[in-house]
Amino acid sequence: MVKNKPQVNIMPFPIQPLLRRSVITPIQRINLINPSSSQFVRVQRAAYSAGHAADESFSAFNERYTQFFEGVQDLFELQRGLNNCFAYDLVPAVPTVEAALRAARRVNDLPTAVRIFEGLKEKVENKGQYQAYLDELKPLRDELGVPTKEEMYGQAI
Repeated sequence: MVKNKPQVNIMPFPIQPLLRRSVITPIQRINLINPSSSQFVRVQRAAYSAGHAADESFSAFNERYTQFFEGVQDLFELQRGLNNCFAYDLVPAVPTVEAALRAARRVNDLPTAVRIFEGLKEKVENKGQYQAYLDELKPLRDELGVPTKEEMYGQAI
């Protein structure tokens, strides 16, 4: 015959209080139904919307990124700035592109300088606009020794 052994509680913590904590209180339920009443969601929305400059003008955009590229000290910072700059629905002005090219030279990264021109080619509406950028930036490209992808591989623009 098997004797009944006393049951040993192998869990180091009681289950009942844990279950009570996982039940949603009526106030929490209201916050799930109407998230705008939740303090956390309001703070999260404020932090999210504070990072965007929705009413920024084209000149303010270019001034901001020109200043950013003039202060770049490493490759990661330059590439992050270029990604952010080209993510907008705007084509950066020539002074902004000049600052980015000088930053690429300062961090000694020729591939990034070449990719700046590739990004410009993708952002502009037509080949004429791209050619205008190339013509405007020709003296700087010669000074810094930055070829375009087309010049390196003998492709037509």
